[in-house]
Amino acid sequence: MILVQSFAADAQPKAVWYRYYDKGVANISSTVTPAHIRHGYEALDANMQIIRRNRPYSAEKDAQQSTARAAQAKQNEQNARLKRAYGNSSVAINKRNEQLASIKKQISLQQTQVKQLQNDRILLKRQEMEHFRKGSTVPIELKQSIQYNSDRINQTKKNIEVLQNNYQKTQDSYNSIIQRLKAME
Repeated sequence: MILVQSFAADAQPKAVWYRYYDKGVANISSTVTPAHIRHGYEALDANMQIIRRNRPYSAEKDAQQSTARAAQAKQNEQNARLKRAYGNSSVAINKRNEQLASIKKQISLQQTQVKQLQNDRILLKRQEMEHFRKGSTVPIELKQSIQYNSDRINQTKKNIEVLQNNYQKTQDSYNSIIQRLKAME
């Protein structure tokens, strides 16, 4: 019985009346009206004692804050998505390392291919020089092979550049994700 009384004494009184002032005139009602919200109001208990004060609603302030609230909501949604996707920063670090290792492997393969194509080019150019040295015309197939080889070297170098850019973007992206996850931990 003593516990019940102490809980009743600790419970916050319930608002019975709501009062707002309009040009110095007190207006009291048992419900909150749009005028209460527009002017700000006080919640009163049965003894007309103030329980809490509520500030006036300002449409201008609300409009200014709406973009900030929208940005914060978007950030919270992205954080929740990151948390679902990775769980914690160590998982993201492992994923980043896997992705970067894969890209490094692709770059290495492309570099090996460039070296092979350059060696092939040397052989093709030697054959072309041999024809020049002998004074004979260079066969069309050889010219086409040299051109094809040159095109492949250029394309492979572009692929390497794209992979290097991809490596940097992946690293930057994961670093951002990892920092956000660490901040949430």
